[in-house]
Amino acid sequence: MNRSRATQLSLFEAAAVAPVQIAKPKPVAPPKPKPPKQPNYVAGHRERLRTRFLVGGAEPLPDYELLELLLFRCLKNGDVKPTAHRLLEEFDDFNRVLSAPIERLQKVKGIGPEIALDLKLIEAATHRMSQGKVLKRPVISSWNALLEHCRVTMSHRETEMFRILFLDRKNVLIADEIQGKGTVDHVPVYPREVIKRALDLNASALILVHNHPSGDPTPSTADIDMTETIQRACELVGITLHDHLIIGKSTEVSFKSEGYL
Repeated sequence: MNRSRATQLSLFEAAAVAPVQIAKPKPVAPPKPKPPKQPNYVAGHRERLRTRFLVGGAEPLPDYELLELLLFRCLKNGDVKPTAHRLLEEFDDFNRVLSAPIERLQKVKGIGPEIALDLKLIEAATHRMSQGKVLKRPVISSWNALLEHCRVTMSHRETEMFRILFLDRKNVLIADEIQGKGTVDHVPVYPREVIKRALDLNASALILVHNHPSGDPTPSTADIDMTETIQRACELVGITLHDHLIIGKSTEVSFKSEGYL
């Protein structure tokens, strides 16, 4: 046997005893579980509620059903009625649900960040719409709309808010600004900052507005003293203080009508 033949046999024998590598099959991922099928009565309820809204509008709907319609947008499946009722149990009524702080909304079972954000966006859109009815318009001719704007934006808040309505020489509303946010029974107000902002806007007159979360709009001694201080500061720079409105839950008090101004 020649040398080349021997080498070939040696290589053949080595290959015969070498371990054979067998490729392992790749693991197959289990199929994803299908979402639970929505019960027929839930789907039917959603469709019936949408139809009632389209036909009759929002007025006939109780608060929990209006909340259900909003929750449908984020919660595509399941019964949202319990979540709507939990919101009302926590915040009392529809307006207080929308005006609740986003952190408190997310503490309610079934309300995650996305739903809480949607509710706050709806609140912001409502406020923007009510403001659009009074901004750049004479206050005298739009007084009822102005009061409604203050109610919408302030009457259901859990803490005090102080805002100022700035008017020009023709009593047209040129700016509506929040100047301070406080606690359940106090909001800091700085007359110097009020006057400074009025001068920046070239305003000729002001209307002060703040809310009482307790729901009772009766002026406190601190409210009266603060108003008098701002009135004196306004007089020094030739600005007129037309009124100070205190917004309660269902009514408001005008300092001018009550004789405080």
